[in-house]
Amino acid sequence: MKRHPPKGRSAAKGKPKPGRSGASQRQLRAGELVRHALVNVLYEEELQNETMAGVSVTITEVRLSPDLRNASVYVEPLGGQHADEVVKALNRHAGFLRGRLGHAIDMKFTPALKFLHDQSFAEAERMARLFDNPRIREDLAKVDAPEPEPEVVETRRITPKVPGSKGGVVITAPKIGPKTGPKTGNDTSGS
Repeated sequence: MKRHPPKGRSAAKGKPKPGRSGASQRQLRAGELVRHALVNVLYEEELQNETMAGVSVTITEVRLSPDLRNASVYVEPLGGQHADEVVKALNRHAGFLRGRLGHAIDMKFTPALKFLHDQSFAEAERMARLFDNPRIREDLAKVDAPEPEPEVVETRRITPKVPGSKGGVVITAPKIGPKTGPKTGNDTSGS
């Protein structure tokens, strides 16, 4: 007797669906809703913290857990200065911000907030410095340069001899010359 896999929610428990990676549409929509609401809360509310005084914070992304109860909030202070202190201050005020967020959004649960420093700006700056390096520019120029096309030097005729036939078949094929370009130390052509 052949067994069939269980259907419904119990079948998917504990296993990710094939072909699916990353957040669901529901998580993405809720994350954007929370991000916009947090921006408004931070704009309207004055946090009583000396670290946050006069600091402009960009909320770059909010990632929600699949059950929408926990949110990782990625932030970057303007100019990227004192990022660790700003993240610590925001995490100290996470309860207050969650309470304000609960009034601003219409969700079944207000997610618990965890603030993290967004490393993507530093990574983008590191990549830009790498591409400005003269050695890497030289390597990229070599890769981007088109390879020269081989030249057709002459055309030769090939007449195969087929037993039992008169005259045979004439095939014309181009003779390809040597590639032009720098010679390597492994060239054994005898030139």
